[in-house]
Amino acid sequence: MAEYHFERECRTPHSESYVITEDENPVGRVDLHYTPTVVRATLCVSESVTEEGIQDLIEEIDEELVVSSDVPRDDFIVSVYQGREMGVFSDQDFEEEEAEEEGGG
Repeated sequence: MAEYHFERECRTPHSESYVITEDENPVGRVDLHYTPTVVRATLCVSESVTEEGIQDLIEEIDEELVVSSDVPRDDFIVSVYQGREMGVFSDQDFEEEEAEEEGGG
């Protein structure tokens, strides 16, 4: 089984987001949302992750992140998306683009 590492990007009172790496290479991200009875996850993985790898990753997310959070739950529901990263965008990127367009550059 692959050895995954989770690096938390952000946390709120009811959710967390993690970047997932394997051998220091990013392979995906997971967003966890805690409700009173259910933990929901959105798991996005790269195209290279196999179906077996996805199952292993879900088990590891459950064991390392969900169970250790000490949040009682009746179910753990995971929505999985597989594809390639197109980039990370922020307001600053769009502001710079607009400034270039307005400046004629």
